[in-house]
Amino acid sequence: MKKVILAAFVLGTCTAAFAQQQLKFGPKAGVNFANLSGVDNTEMKTGFHVGAVAEIKFNEKFSIQPEVVYSAQGAKNTTTVPVLGEVKTTWNNDYINIPILAKYYIVDGFSVEAGPQIGFLVKSEAKIESGNSSVKDDTKDDFKSTDFGLGFGLAYDLPVGMFVNARYNLGLSDIRNNTNSGDAIKNNVIQVGIGYKFD
Repeated sequence: MKKVILAAFVLGTCTAAFAQQQLKFGPKAGVNFANLSGVDNTEMKTGFHVGAVAEIKFNEKFSIQPEVVYSAQGAKNTTTVPVLGEVKTTWNNDYINIPILAKYYIVDGFSVEAGPQIGFLVKSEAKIESGNSSVKDDTKDDFKSTDFGLGFGLAYDLPVGMFVNARYNLGLSDIRNNTNSGDAIKNNVIQVGIGYKFD
């Protein structure tokens, strides 16, 4: 709950600070294609994201866009274990992400965007499947509570207020709690979404 309040406070502060500029805000949602670098033999896991976006436009070409987004991330892994056979593991890591993006409009409606992102881990669970059996394990203690990354992508705003966007979120920090051995594990997420901005 504290993380939700903090996220709302950050978005509200950003929008209030630039209230004198042209302001648009609204909801957004879409699909995630997530993976974890540093884990062997992983596959992309399909998830979702949903949240709110505010755009503070300084002129026709440049704007700042803070967001608060609930994002279902993680990865899949399939290995063969003696006796057990094929074992499938799915990591379900859910974050509240706060990206703050700089947007540059190349032509009317079409923009490129890039900026830093901080994420707060709200849920982590591993689902292990073998044959007809499956078990779930709470893995929140295995991961750090915050994640830092960089987002960059493309967006197109329709005249009616709707927009579509595609973004790649590159994890910059090792999200493991135990960093004494093994490779760093980082979030990598492709997002495709739609939304609506009110004037």
